This record gives sequence, C-alpha cells and structure tokens, in this order.
Amino acid sequence: MGKKRSMPVVAVVGRPNVGKSTLFNALAGEKISIVKDTPGITRDRIYADVSWLDMNFTLIDTGGIEPESKDIILRQMREQAQIAIDTADVIVFMTDVRQGVVDTDFKVADMLRRSGKPIVLAVNKVDDFNKYMADVYEFYNLGIGEPFAVSSVNKLGFGELLDEITSHFDKSAAVEEEDDRIKIAVVGKPNVGKSSMINRLIGENRVIVSDVAGTTRDAVDTEVTYHGKEYVFIDTAGLRRKNKIKEELERYMIIRTVSAVERADIVVLVIDAVEGVTEQDAKIAGIAHDRGKATIIAVNKWDAVEKNDKTVNQFTQKVRQILSFMPYAEITFISAVTGQRLFKLYELIDAVYENHAMRVATGVLNEIMAEAVAMQQPPSDKGKRLRLYYITQVAVKPPTFVIFVNDKELMHFSYTRYIENQIRETFGFKGTPLKFFIRERKESK
Repeated sequence: MGKKRSMPVVAVVGRPNVGKSTLFNALAGEKISIVKDTPGITRDRIYADVSWLDMNFTLIDTGGIEPESKDIILRQMREQAQIAIDTADVIVFMTDVRQGVVDTDFKVADMLRRSGKPIVLAVNKVDDFNKYMADVYEFYNLGIGEPFAVSSVNKLGFGELLDEITSHFDKSAAVEEEDDRIKIAVVGKPNVGKSSMINRLIGENRVIVSDVAGTTRDAVDTEVTYHGKEYVFIDTAGLRRKNKIKEELERYMIIRTVSAVERADIVVLVIDAVEGVTEQDAKIAGIAHDRGKATIIAVNKWDAVEKNDKTVNQFTQKVRQILSFMPYAEITFISAVTGQRLFKLYELIDAVYENHAMRVATGVLNEIMAEAVAMQQPPSDKGKRLRLYYITQVAVKPPTFVIFVNDKELMHFSYTRYIENQIRETFGFKGTPLKFFIRERKESK
C-alpha cells in the first residue's frame, strides 16, 4: 500500500438552476460516504467522494442561491466563487446551454480566471449534441477556455469532463515525497479558541507556510518543532466572514473543514467547555469520522468552568453521547488561556498518530478472531450459520481490515463491531477509527 495522500478537492460553482446538484448526484452516484449515524450531514449534501478511473477526489457544492434578484445572484455567485478559489484544487464552472451566456457568467468567469486556479467550463443540459453544439461554442466568449458539453440528467459528456478535471490534479503530489511530519487539522466552530490554542502551542518556534506545494488554500499551515519532532498545524480559523446568513456560514465552515481534514493525519476538534458540546460539533466530528482520521477532542476554556469532583466525568459522558459514532476519540481538557494541559497535547498527538498507522500481524489477528468466535457464537439465519475464515490488515491510516466469511449477509454490523472491540481490547487503537470490509469466500469443499 502506497502512502495515503489527501484527495484533491473539486468545487462546483454556477448560477441557480443550471443543474449543479444533478451533476453532483450523478457523479457521486450512490456512493455517498456518509455513515448512517453521522448526524446532520446527509440533508445538505455539501460534499461527496468521486472516483474516476484510478483517481479519487472530493466534490464540493459551494452553495445554493435563493434567486431573488439579479444583484443578489451576482453577489452570492461571487461568494461561491471565492469559497471555491479558497478551498479547491480545480473549479468547475457550470453554465446552462438553454439560458445561454448571461452577464453574471461573465463577471464570475472574470473573477475565476484571475485566481489562477484551473477552471473547467461545463455547459449543461446539452441533451442533443447536434442540436446544441453551435450554442455551446458561444461559451468560448467567457475567456476561460474550452466549454465541455454535458447533460447531467442523461449523464452525457461526463468522460471528457472528468478527464479534463483530473488532468489538472498535481500528479507529483500523488506520489508525495515521504513527508514524516505529523499533520494536524485544528477544527471546530468559530470562536472556540482554535487560533489562540495554536498560537500558544507553537510559541516562538513558528514558521508559517501559506503556500504549500502550489496550493493557495487559505488554511494557514504552521510548522512547529517540539522536542525535536516536526509537526504541521492546519488552522481553519482564518477568514472572519461578515456573513449574515447562518446557513451559508455553516456551509462555508463545513467546506473549510473538509478541505483541511482531507490533508491531515490527525484532527483536533476544539469544543467550548462553557457552551458544552453541540450539534454543530457533531457535524464537524462527522467529517473527520467519515474521512477515517484519528481524532482528539480538546475541550477548551476548561479554566472558565465551575468544577467539582464529578465535572470531568459528566462532561465526558455528554461528549460520548453526542459524538456516539466516534467512541474511539481521545478527550482532553485544556485551556489556551492558562496553558493548562496544553503541551500534553503533543504526547497525545504522538500516541494517536502511532495508533493510526499501526499494523497488526495476520497471525495475531486470526488468533484474536478465533478466540472472539469461541466466546460469542456468530449469528445464524434460517439454519445457516456465519463462518469467519480469515482476517488480515490491508491498510493503515486508518487501520483497515478485511474479514473473509461464508456469507456477507449474515455478518451483521453488531458482530463486526464485536470483533472490532476484541481487537481494540488487545491493541488499544485509541484515537483512531478502524475500517472493516467483509468479503465472501465460497466454502471449499
């Protein structure tokens, strides 16, 4: 298995009703990588994973626009374009052949062109190539290169479009030079103290690298050396949006988080101790969980909380309850202001990083599995009993296992979780999710 690298981010920008979501749904297919019990993300399908040939990328929908008037559409399109320019490696600018080129398209095209990012121009609703091709050529006038004719509804023209999108991926990044530095994305709602925590952690030994290998993401990367080890903190704080609309702010936050988490090994989710753990925290945590990242939950402003001997336990239970889909996450109580337990975070990061990259020998895994099966009989259905033949680890970051069984249907989620718990009992794997794939192998006669 090669080094796991962060996936490129592709953002879609376009006016209302040009068919962004149809394109989104068609490309993402049914493979929406949203875990059933990750709260609150599925409703607003902001991002999805897409694979094309041997390439994978994250597709981001930069936002819906409520068409009220032309001015509002232009303002919000600019906003979308800015989000795309900030966070994406490649931008897809979507237009509609039936509506033709409109004034807003020119203004947004201008903004995109100046960003220097690769732009792919998609002209949608071309259901009949012979009929509409002349109209497609009109889009050359936008000055952002060749228009790609597609029909989201009929899935026409996708091949050329995807070839064009993926041709802009930085192939050299695909074979990243062995970068041993631990990358940590610091995420969380606005104003929970992410920046002050990072500033305190890095103290004097800071190097700010905003231009990482040709990406002009606005997440600022800060390199730190602590006790002779190198760390890179990816901060998602950055831009204070003067945005009135709460939904948009939240969407923006999620997009920023996705693109930061994508590049990180470890995610530190900062929660405000005074406010307590919220639904919004769960959304952000869900992104890290979806992406299989190791996670540390840092409860900040702990100095500001009235405490008795039960406070820590009560708060921990509350976190576990709301973030029930990530029982593996480590929890630590800190204060960026007083520095309380702050530098312990480095030890935690090191430990969690090791777990995220840990490999377990196949022999040992099979012993654990055999013992687990002996202790708790596998489920059966209509007289057929599940048999587990073999388990092996196929990847790290996160540790990923394949279990071979006689019948996939019989391998219930709860039994997989039981096997996971047995493995965790032996190896801990604190802080990291584990992934399991179940494969069928016909019983050898």
